[in-house]
Amino acid sequence: MGCGYGLDQLLLRAGNLTGPGFEAGPELREFMQSEDCRILCVGAGGLGCEILKDLALTGFVNIDVIDMDTIDVSNLNRQFLFRMHDVGKPKAVVAAEKVNSRVAGVKVTPHFCRIEEKPADFYQQFAVIVLGLDSLEARRYMNSVVCGFLEYDDEGNPENVKPMVDGGTEGFRGHARVILPGHTPCFECTLGQFPPQTKFPLCTLAETPRSPAHCIEYAHLILWGQERHSLEFDADCEEHMTWVYNQALLRAQQYGIQGVTYQLTQGVVKNIIPAIASTNAIISAVCVLEAFKLITMVSTGLNNYFMYMGAQGVYTHTEKMSKAEDDDCPVCSAGVLLSVQPNMSLQQVIDAILVHPVLKKHLVHPSLSYGATNLYAHGIYEQETRPNLEKPISELVVLEEGKSYALLTVNDKKIACTPT
Repeated sequence: MGCGYGLDQLLLRAGNLTGPGFEAGPELREFMQSEDCRILCVGAGGLGCEILKDLALTGFVNIDVIDMDTIDVSNLNRQFLFRMHDVGKPKAVVAAEKVNSRVAGVKVTPHFCRIEEKPADFYQQFAVIVLGLDSLEARRYMNSVVCGFLEYDDEGNPENVKPMVDGGTEGFRGHARVILPGHTPCFECTLGQFPPQTKFPLCTLAETPRSPAHCIEYAHLILWGQERHSLEFDADCEEHMTWVYNQALLRAQQYGIQGVTYQLTQGVVKNIIPAIASTNAIISAVCVLEAFKLITMVSTGLNNYFMYMGAQGVYTHTEKMSKAEDDDCPVCSAGVLLSVQPNMSLQQVIDAILVHPVLKKHLVHPSLSYGATNLYAHGIYEQETRPNLEKPISELVVLEEGKSYALLTVNDKKIACTPT
């Protein structure tokens, strides 16, 4: 009842601070509670639990949550939707059950899987996607997904924009940002602003370890390559992480080093900084408020980056981030220009892509397509498309009449872009 009354105060009255296109009326609340207004929360950890709670209490009814992790006892100090008897269960499933039982009328649908396992159509159905992640790689993947829906008309205007709100916390610091592909900088545009991860000299790890982190990184970076070189390390695989933990523990015992734990192993390998519950609550509130404003236009939205610093007092700051220089982001721009000769083979085109000053920073094993046709693809289509590598590009790509360029789609394992 209180939630409905509060919504009516915002949605049924006009005001001086409303966003562009806002029209007061009961239709907005009806839309928020309809099947057409589905919200996706990516992550059900410390920040994700707060986001789910805030979404439900704000008045959103149809909410989905996706997370691949299970509940660990170390989560219980800040991930308030979980209890001791939930340890070992999927976070997404338990979080959905708790919110559904506590907030009447809300339907939270869980998805216990990796975000990469869902097809693009799954993400297309949501009005807004809210990220509560602690991984740079996962953010880049979700950024590529929403930017993959982006299209440009003949005049260069963006269409089919999928809004995304990204939240993140590190100890007493946090951020929230609104990403409107084609309008605001995407995650890839500002990737250079993220601080580099802490790295240890390999000689220290191999010869003179002095801390638990040295032992863990020795097992992760050196031993894994020596003893399990045929298997790619997956930080999200429990068996892999357990192996690193056991090896790090043996290394620590050899050098009389105390303090190697499974939780610390996860933190060092994934570069995780301990989370603070109050920071999660603050950043979640900002993220959900921005999602609410995107849906209703009840107020002008964030433009486009919010920072919170609570280590010494409380300080917040908003900043308008800029898109990539010359608008040449390979993920969210209309395309990156690549000049090739008609007689170049497809393999030569791929080689040119991999040395392109913009594209080479983002691609490792590219697959190319033209429209609905796979020119060359890794994975299950590799054998079928391999003969195309020797064919001239002019044979594979026929230019439309009156045009001097073609739009190719270049996909990689963790990033998607469309150079022209």
